[in-house]
Amino acid sequence: MVKNSFSQNSDLFDQHRTELLKKTAPLADRMRPRTLDEYIGQQHIIGEGRLLRRAIQIDQLSSVIFFGPPGTGKTTLARIIANTTKAQFLSINAVLAGVKEIRESIDTAQKTLSLYSRKTILFIDEVHRFNKAQQDALLPHVENGIIILIGATTENPYFEVNKALVSRSRIFQLTQLTNDDLKAVALMAIKDRERGYGNKNISIDDDALAHLVKVSNGDARGVLNALELAIETTKPDSNGIITITRSIAEESIQQRAILYDKDGDAHYDTISAFIKSVRGSDPDAALYWMSKMIYAGEDPRFIFRRMLILACEDIGLADPHALSVVVSASQAFDYVGLPEGRYHLAHACLYLATAPKSNSSMAFFDALNTVSQEATDDVPNHLRDSNRDKDGFGHGAGYLYPHAYRDHWIAQQYLPSSLQGKLFYQPSDQGYEHEIADRVNRHREAQLEAMVDNDTSSPLMIDTACKSASTQSGWYERSLGSRGHEIDTIRKQIMTLAEIKKTDLILDLNTRTGLLTFEALRHVPQGGVWAAAHDKNAYDTVKKASERLDLLLRPQLILCPEEHFPFELYNDCNPNLKFNVIIGRNVLQKLADKKEAVTLIAQRLDNDGRIILAESVPSQGQRISELLSGTIDTESLAQLETIENLLYNADDNPLVNWTVASITSLLQSAGDLEVRTFSHEELSERTMRPDEIDFWFRTSEDSKKLSLGDTISKYYNLETRNRMQQLIHKKLDFTVQKWKMVNVIIRVVKANTR
Repeated sequence: MVKNSFSQNSDLFDQHRTELLKKTAPLADRMRPRTLDEYIGQQHIIGEGRLLRRAIQIDQLSSVIFFGPPGTGKTTLARIIANTTKAQFLSINAVLAGVKEIRESIDTAQKTLSLYSRKTILFIDEVHRFNKAQQDALLPHVENGIIILIGATTENPYFEVNKALVSRSRIFQLTQLTNDDLKAVALMAIKDRERGYGNKNISIDDDALAHLVKVSNGDARGVLNALELAIETTKPDSNGIITITRSIAEESIQQRAILYDKDGDAHYDTISAFIKSVRGSDPDAALYWMSKMIYAGEDPRFIFRRMLILACEDIGLADPHALSVVVSASQAFDYVGLPEGRYHLAHACLYLATAPKSNSSMAFFDALNTVSQEATDDVPNHLRDSNRDKDGFGHGAGYLYPHAYRDHWIAQQYLPSSLQGKLFYQPSDQGYEHEIADRVNRHREAQLEAMVDNDTSSPLMIDTACKSASTQSGWYERSLGSRGHEIDTIRKQIMTLAEIKKTDLILDLNTRTGLLTFEALRHVPQGGVWAAAHDKNAYDTVKKASERLDLLLRPQLILCPEEHFPFELYNDCNPNLKFNVIIGRNVLQKLADKKEAVTLIAQRLDNDGRIILAESVPSQGQRISELLSGTIDTESLAQLETIENLLYNADDNPLVNWTVASITSLLQSAGDLEVRTFSHEELSERTMRPDEIDFWFRTSEDSKKLSLGDTISKYYNLETRNRMQQLIHKKLDFTVQKWKMVNVIIRVVKANTR
């Protein structure tokens, strides 16, 4: 009897304590929705007809994980499920619980299932706080249905929760409540007589409510706590009305806590937003995200580290000072500290956000990938260390010291032979790197032209079979001949005489590697460039190089095979299109009828247009006999001179059957054209290599491309040919000679425009 009386008193005590807690609990706890109808927000997952709402209503819930920021209703949803389900509902907090509590909950669930055939829902708040062992302890019981798991987490479950648990649960992401949702929550609390302040006469100004809602930042708990403080600390007026003004609201929610866990999603998302804002050149957004991190207590050194990376990754050579600015600001911060150090953070942030951008430093990773995948290639001989093996192996022989040349640059092979023409670094057109881009691209274009140049200054090297010589020896020979500088000089002369305007239309008659094409593009940002390729290889080369440019800035490519040039040059071109400037290098050499070609080309010239052509003049170039004069007997020298005269005076060979004087006269007779020529002779050092001399004595299958060997074979016997070849080897092998080249720049305009 005493026991029963004690039990009744205990029950009454517990009931009284529960009622007291309901009345004294914080407003946010008292106002928790009890049913789905009272729940505000998250309509994307619990709106009418939604899967989660149907599962709750028919009590057929499977394991779920609620993921979202604080104050969005995760725990509330769990309590609504507890109020509506027929299943046993157990709740633990991962911060306070361990494996022991998990096992006790599972034991209870097993007993309930076996004794009463009732399922058990286990709600775990902050489930991401469980370590791997604790999460693994849950897994088999979730899998066999002993418990239905409801997890709540502020962290991304795909990263923070056991993947096996995630795969067996539905993930529902809760988002921050909207301002309208928060306003509805606040007004409900003011009107609710049972749990809120409906029994009091409350008046809240619109701007006060708007301030509470705005500063709460989507957190229902935040707006209710602020509202509670405002109401509880405000005295009624003489009419018994508690009026909440803007000033009272501001005092009630002076500062809000920022959602920013240094080890969680908010941390990574915010720094990501900061980096992307700086990369996107938005200084306002960059300052905002950085301020949010500092406000939340982020270590400024972490922010500086990320800015140091960004200065090279996203700005690089577009502004090479960016890295120095961040380094200096970081050092100044270490010296000054907070709070004044925030000036240095802001200074670095604004500099990076407003600096021109380039990610060209990513070229390193392309090079690294190439190294990891390509077959190992030897270092070119001339790049090897000459200090150790120069005498024994000739290492370093042929290296050209760039400082010994004009502009401290010389076209030379630096990449392994198998990677010639490979580009890693792609300079942007931003800031300082725009200047770098022009310089780098000009060097590349001249270097590529030198690499594939057939050296048409001499019929000794005109045959396309010249390309069969090794890449390295070709580079060696052309580098010693300073071809890169000569080609660059010719390019500059053409552009100067062309007098190009920004809006001009330009036609490059022989694009080959794009040497003149891309230079022309730099001169006509508001015009356009058309380029004729004489073979598929040239077409593909220029097309690929054009891909680094914006689509509208690329040249219009025309494939016009050499045998059809210039007659079918304009098939792919608007017949009514007239060009202001027509340019080309070594366009006329191989044309049998140069007069007709110039006449056809001039037909596409605008009235005040200009044609500028650069041509090598093989007939006036280097003679081998001149190199041997005084070193061989008179009879042999005279014989060699005779052979050369036959080679260089072949009337049926368009390469050699003209001179500067004859081409001027020929073009002037082509019609109403005014022709001016500018010829110049260049002497450059060239090492005579044995394989090159052997190449001169080859025989060509094409009768129109006679070589020195062809000429000897045509007019002399084999014995004479072999004797001459041995004599030249004996006198010239590995000697450095002055090699003469004659170039002419031809400028053509319509006579009636001058």
